[in-house]
Amino acid sequence: MDPSPNAAPPLLRTLTLPSEANLNGGIFGGWIMAELDKAAGLLGMRRAQGACATVAVENLRFLAALKVGEEFSVYGRVDSVGRSSMRLKLDGFAGSPAGGERRPVVEALFVSVALDAEGRSRPVPEVSA
Repeated sequence: MDPSPNAAPPLLRTLTLPSEANLNGGIFGGWIMAELDKAAGLLGMRRAQGACATVAVENLRFLAALKVGEEFSVYGRVDSVGRSSMRLKLDGFAGSPAGGERRPVVEALFVSVALDAEGRSRPVPEVSA
């Protein structure tokens, strides 16, 4: 999914730095996964209207290398909602900080659970019309 210019803004946008690079000059997969988890947390909190936590990553597929100096943007949508859980589809893109074309680098499906004040699962609220 390459978001159109009229689509919602990215959940997360950051620059990749040399401190995140592996020996091959690409960005560590673990760093990318951490950024995806941040984006999933934000998307989940918005949909759950409160705290939530990642409980599973059902799919994580690296499509291309993310390189030092590139802008990394994560877009997402709620794929489905259960009683207390949400499946969150995330897509990460790389691009030049100066703008221009973006290319897909990662796609993932995170599962998040809504939490109450004691950290126990709670129902995800219905979406109001």
